[in-house]
Amino acid sequence: MKSMLTGAITALAFWVPALAQDADIMAVPDRAALMQPAPNPAWTAWPRDLKGVMEIAPGVYTYEAGPIRAMFMVTGEGVIATDPISPEVAADYLAAIRSVTDEPIKYLVYSHSHWDHIRGGQVFKDAGAEIVAQENCVAAFTSVPNDEVPMPDITFKDTLTLELGGRSLELIYVGPSHSDCLIFMRPDSDGSDGGPYLFVVDLVTPGGTPGAHMADSQPHTYLAALKAVDALDFQAIIPGHGPAVAHRSAVGERARYLETLMAAVRDEFAAGRRNGPEFEANVRAAISDFEHLSNFEAWSPGNINRVRTFYTIGW
Repeated sequence: MKSMLTGAITALAFWVPALAQDADIMAVPDRAALMQPAPNPAWTAWPRDLKGVMEIAPGVYTYEAGPIRAMFMVTGEGVIATDPISPEVAADYLAAIRSVTDEPIKYLVYSHSHWDHIRGGQVFKDAGAEIVAQENCVAAFTSVPNDEVPMPDITFKDTLTLELGGRSLELIYVGPSHSDCLIFMRPDSDGSDGGPYLFVVDLVTPGGTPGAHMADSQPHTYLAALKAVDALDFQAIIPGHGPAVAHRSAVGERARYLETLMAAVRDEFAAGRRNGPEFEANVRAAISDFEHLSNFEAWSPGNINRVRTFYTIGW
């Protein structure tokens, strides 16, 4: 039976059939709080131990398993699912979809090539889904094969719109960023549901610092992708990590952080400083406006070193 959430998150129109044992529902920030612009402390207040399905907009749902989130659409003629996470989680994810609808799973979309988001693909393929990915993912899967990551059945270069049951999901590639095949997904919206929404995986975690070493990212393409995404038509993001929804300014905040960091490292290089205590102190001071970001103290040193490496060897 679906258990309706009330109180703190009524405005989100969420329901969650299964939650981590110690999850405190009343501690979940409501939609009004999450939709405030950056800097927004509500984004980092989102619990990391929720598990289950949440309805974001009519026909648009997320499945959350701890800190990782996928999105799916129920169209009336079938389901478009994304990011199957892992074999262990994918069976529960599929069951969660079945708690919402009996419609067939028509498509499964990989957001990118990283295994932590897509390793459960075979579960959905066995359920009848065609797998969709940006074409550059094929090279990644071929270079480092994984039996738990089935090859896509459908690939595309720049954009592809999946249409089903009168609904649509637009898939958008803006160039290399976090991997060279990360895409962004925009469910259709007339604006009355708080959208358009944009499903953004890994490139932006609202209110958070980029991962310590910016894995599988080059700073200049990362920043270019952030700016390209920020130019798209959307009102809110559905992130792959962090809060269920967030104001679109989360994208701009991440871009400003990275742009400020890159400029500070360039300034130090121009002054003849490439490492050492003075270099570290000056760059740290330049990005101090972002101390409110989660994991800033732990991860910003790795970010600094990654950008220093980029300006040292061009990678």
